[in-house]
Formats: sequence, structure tokens, C-alpha cells
Amino acid sequence: MRNEAFADTIVVGAGSSGAVIASRATERSDREILLVEAGPDYAELGDLARDLRDGTRNSMWSHDWRFRHRPLPGQVIFPFPRGKIVGGSSAVNTCIAIRGQPYDYDEWAELGLPDWTWEQCLPAFKRIEDDRDLVNEWHGQGGPIPVRRHPRSELTPWQAAFTDACLGLGFPACSDHNDPTQRGVGPHTMNKIDGVRQSAARGYLRAEVRARPNLKILADTLVRRVLVEGGQVSGIEIERGGSVSTIGARRVFLCGGAIGTPGILLRSGIGPRERIERLGVDLVANLPGVAARLLDHPGVAIFLVPKPKSFVPTHLIQSLLRFTSEGSPYRDDMQLQAGSFVPLPRNAGVLPLVSIMSSVGKPRGHGKIHFESADPRSRPRIESDLLGHPRDLDCAVQAMELAWLCASSKEMREHAVFLWPGERTLHRRDWIREFVVKSCDSGYHPCGTAPMGPDDDEEAVCDGRGRVRQVDGLFVADASAMPTIPSANTNFPTLMMGERFGEWVRDGGV
Repeated sequence: MRNEAFADTIVVGAGSSGAVIASRATERSDREILLVEAGPDYAELGDLARDLRDGTRNSMWSHDWRFRHRPLPGQVIFPFPRGKIVGGSSAVNTCIAIRGQPYDYDEWAELGLPDWTWEQCLPAFKRIEDDRDLVNEWHGQGGPIPVRRHPRSELTPWQAAFTDACLGLGFPACSDHNDPTQRGVGPHTMNKIDGVRQSAARGYLRAEVRARPNLKILADTLVRRVLVEGGQVSGIEIERGGSVSTIGARRVFLCGGAIGTPGILLRSGIGPRERIERLGVDLVANLPGVAARLLDHPGVAIFLVPKPKSFVPTHLIQSLLRFTSEGSPYRDDMQLQAGSFVPLPRNAGVLPLVSIMSSVGKPRGHGKIHFESADPRSRPRIESDLLGHPRDLDCAVQAMELAWLCASSKEMREHAVFLWPGERTLHRRDWIREFVVKSCDSGYHPCGTAPMGPDDDEEAVCDGRGRVRQVDGLFVADASAMPTIPSANTNFPTLMMGERFGEWVRDGGV
């Protein structure tokens, strides 16, 4: 094995956090960054395949890690898409640009992480944005990622009917889901412009950023493990072009995502002692919290057959209802949204169906990831246990009752008829409960697999600035580090984390 090079700071993973850290940190010429990514790099928009350009729907096959997960014990195994490309999952996702609520981040601070209050996170959220619609205290202009909202004139018939049905049920109109003073139903904030996905790579790794002499991007490079000598990071071991080599480093930031980052940690000997021993790896740091808790948003949907005039498969998602579950201490902890079509796997097209989809925003339960081999190419066994907590199951049932009320409204009956489950199932809570347990799936928002926490938290893998305990020079700086799950889609919260870590690297805060 040869030592290929040395870099002062290596960022592993060029996704929604890693790309941001690399961009922000190298704004200072004396901050040298090597950005390493397992997937390919498309430097120019014109190089992108159609599915990567198309922000109207997910790309779920061509640039994917091919993970699978089991939502609940006894269920079948479902795909669990994660982007394998410069840009990470931001390069393949649905382009939803919402942040969550102030309580999501104040909760982190209350857990002993004073750097993560809403007041401190809001400026980072604003730095991300170039908001094309709104200029006010909540939004930014001129940032790397343009965002906008579909006006009424752009909504598909199904999306417009969903909005009208929610208004008819008494929910208020919401013009901006990123304004914490608003609530109700209205257009999603989205990071797609003229249908083109605005990924972290497109926004943060523009040509002028790539031209910086202190930034190098190493794509198509699999990180096997982090190298540690005497409790200090010394580099990484990589596989590239069929050969294995090492790159020396003073610091390593892990941004491989909530599945990839804990895998790298375990292969490096960092994690629960018993798991490390089962992998046959030498123990470097006994940290019980690695891969012990997988947080995600449980999702359930009903599917309907649209009338021909109502089926317009141009935008999967455009509108959103946020509401509060019964007895919840969290305001607007639930999501309901319309789906204009049903995407088929492997980018094979769409089914001529429409849907109403729900998401439990503040789940109490969690799953686990089981890494059963030290081979970096082996896929982990992901047991999501999405509705294992009774409170989460109750929330999902409530969401399906509301979905039934929406679909039963005059506004939506004009456009579609029930398919699955049959409308009779939705008349009784016990039948809905049975349906939900059989059909729930992930919202594709994994996080919390290497959480931040204070010194007295035995499950905390890293401190409030991502420093991995017992290993100097090693950081976790992506959604893995989230101590609790935000009540919204996790892409923009992860971009926000990248902004803050990038600022800290640039300005000497870590």
C-alpha cells in the first residue's frame, strides 16, 4: 500500500454538508481542503444526465448506493435511496427547501449544545439562499442555492385541489413554510429553477470555486477507513481505480451521510466495542453511540386513480400542509402533501396514479443500522423500525384520517377516486392502523447515527462542534451528528450544518 499524498484537511463526502464545508473553508487561501467523493463528478451542468437535471422528481437508481431497509419487522424490504455523486443526495432528491421550526434547533441547545440555537442557525439558513420570491427577515438573497415557490398558476390540478381541500377543512393559507410565524397549507419552498435541480454541487462548487488552488476534488474514490495513530488522525485509506492507498492528513471531516459516516467510523475501529470486535477490527475508541440510533421520518400514503384531465405528471410535489398531531408539544409536527404521480424504480417512468402522502415530523422511536462486514463495499442491514413507538403509530393514523378527509372533499373527488386502500378501510381507526403498519415507508431523511452531545452524554459520539471523542483531528459534520430529527425534510438543515462547519473551519473555530 502506498502513501499517495498529504492534505491538511480532508472532507470525506461531497454532499449537502461536505460540498458546503469545502466551498466555505477555501474562501481563505490558507485553508487547504481535499474533498473526497465515492461517486462521479459532473463539473458542468451540460454534463448531467437528464435524471440529475430534472428536479421535478427523484433520481433513484443511476447514482445511488443501492441501500435497502426494512421499515418495520415483518415488512418487505424497500429501496433506501442515497446519492452517490458529487452533490450527494441533494443531487438526486425532490428539491424541497424547508428548514423546520425554531424549536428543532433550540431543542439541540437544550440538550447541552449551545452553538445550535435557532438564533445562531438562522443566519446560516439565510446564507444558503437566493430567495426569488421573498425579501424579509427570514430570507437571504445572493446565496449559492436559488429557491422559489410554485404560484397558483403553476400548480397541477391535483396540487391545486389538495390546497383547496385543506382550506375547506379550515386550515389557514400559508405563503411561506420557512416563516415560523405562519402555518397551514401552501406552496413548498423548492430549490429547482425552471425544473432544474439546484444541488449543493451546482450551488457551492461552481467553476470559480473549483478554480481555487487550495481546493482539490477527488471523485470516484471510496474511503475504506480513517487512519489513527496514538489517538490522533493521520489520514485515510482509499480505494481508487482498483488500487488501495493512503492519504495523510492533519484533520478529517466525515460527511458521508447518516449511513456512510457510521460505516467509516466502525471500519476505523471507532464505535461500540462489541460491534468493532464482531467486524474483526482493532478498537480505537469505544463509542457506544455509533450506528446505535437511526432517526427518520415515517411516511404513509393513500393512492387514487385520477380522471384523465387531472393527471398532469410534471411535478411530483408542489404543495404542503403542516399541522399539529393530537397532544403534541411540537407545533406543526406533521406534514401532508399531494403527489402528482407515482414514480417507478430505476427511473422507468411513472404510474398514472396520484397520492396523498404523510410524514411524522418528530418521531419518538428509532431504528438501527447493522454493519456486518468490514468490507467497505458491503451493504449494511438497515432496520428502520419506523412506527415501533406507539406514539408514532398514533400520529401516522391521525395523518391517514386527515388524508381521507382531504380525498373525500368535493374539491378532490372531482379529480380522483380511491384505489389503495379502499375507502372503506379509512372509515375505521383500527383498520387504518392495520393498513399503516403494513404499508409505511421512509421519508428518506436518515440522521442521528453519530450524534453530537455534551460531555456527560454517554451516547454522544462527538461534541457540539463535531469533534469525535477520544480521536484528535476527527470530526463528524453531517446529518449523522443531529442529536434529534428536525420536523422537516433534512436537506436544508444539513446544508445549514455545512455552512456552520465551513465557517468554523475557515475562521479557526475548530
